[in-house]
Amino acid sequence: MNALSISHRVLLPFCLTLVCLAAHGQQTPAGSAPPLNPNQVALLRWYPINQAAEILVPGRIHSGGIAFDGANMWITGLVENTVSKVRASDGAFLGAFKVGTYPNAVAFDGANIWVVNTQDDTVTKLQASDGKVLGTFPVGKNPLDVIFDGAHVWVSNALDNTVMKLQVSDGRVLGTFAVTASPGHMAFDGANVWVGGSGAVSKVRASDGTILGTFSVCQPTELAFDGANIWITGYSCGTVAKLRASDGTVLGTFSTGGDLPTAIAFDSQYMWVANSGSSSFNSNVVKMRLTDGAIVSKFAIAQGAFAAAFDGADVWITGGDPIFKM
Repeated sequence: MNALSISHRVLLPFCLTLVCLAAHGQQTPAGSAPPLNPNQVALLRWYPINQAAEILVPGRIHSGGIAFDGANMWITGLVENTVSKVRASDGAFLGAFKVGTYPNAVAFDGANIWVVNTQDDTVTKLQASDGKVLGTFPVGKNPLDVIFDGAHVWVSNALDNTVMKLQVSDGRVLGTFAVTASPGHMAFDGANVWVGGSGAVSKVRASDGTILGTFSVCQPTELAFDGANIWITGYSCGTVAKLRASDGTVLGTFSTGGDLPTAIAFDSQYMWVANSGSSSFNSNVVKMRLTDGAIVSKFAIAQGAFAAAFDGADVWITGGDPIFKM
């Protein structure tokens, strides 16, 4: 099963509802909300878009990693050792669940939430429906990121210079593969796992862990895939690099309009990059055009952006309290 089939499985019931409403010409009762628009299916937008909002999680967590499960955002509390569940449509807080020490990143596998616990050298699996812990499994030293490739979970181990491929059902390690030094954040391109490290990114074939290439970039932090290319933030350079996923060719290196870019997310049309900022003046989120990296919008935020995710309508930025929804 690939990443697209997971997405389709999550969205299909909702899409069918929209189509049925349109097909039967259902009318809107007086005083009720407007009918759902089937055209929104193509835009992956299920509810009205907020221009900007600040989300406060109870306890004012030190927000870290973030992932979308099809309806809710899951946000790690780096210091609180929790992962919080927040409804994407309105930011309602749905619960906080204890995990390991310094939960750094989070991923959704179609049914469960996976959290890497950096200081414990473990990964925790939680049931997305109710936050029940289904298991905590050992991984390598200093795990920093976790992603799902449509069939397996991958974890990067910064001090081991490896990535691990885990079986979803029981967390069993299926393979450990050496990559570029100090591996951190990762992205999946439909066939391969891309891993950022110390001055380079590694392209790893997901089926068997074969290293297909190592490509130099400036201090890579987070990565995102746009359907054809891999985008990589360059922390100390104030840039984002665009590499062709098929062969790693650098197609462009673009200024992010701030400094210390960290978080990045793709919204199906544009790339969003958050600059952590060495000052409030340089802390912002920019919306970039895919073709040439041109900045088409810029939004001010507080310093310290950590991670980003797209929920089908809005981009979320973590890095402290509050969390930004755009």
